[in-house]
Amino acid sequence: MFTLLLLFQGGGSALVSFVPMLLIIGVFYLLLIRPQQQRQRKLQQTISELKAGDRVITTGGVLGTITSVKDTSFLIRSADKTILEISRTAVAGVEEETKA
Repeated sequence: MFTLLLLFQGGGSALVSFVPMLLIIGVFYLLLIRPQQQRQRKLQQTISELKAGDRVITTGGVLGTITSVKDTSFLIRSADKTILEISRTAVAGVEEETKA
């Protein structure tokens, strides 16, 4: 009985020392990785639903209104006569309508 207990303690110590590392990885996944994946998935869905007339914000901080949608890019109007062609990946978000 005593030798069985010693064998369990010897083999268990390696497992017990590995458990904190698994817990840390699990916490990182739940608090950092998974929420970021959900935000990225939501942004990709939003970008795929954009149409002419939507106001967008680019990763460079440019605000503009979409005038034309292409396969891999958008044409946006950022000022009265300024038209920019931006990549779909450059869209950081959609500017929400403000009710005044």
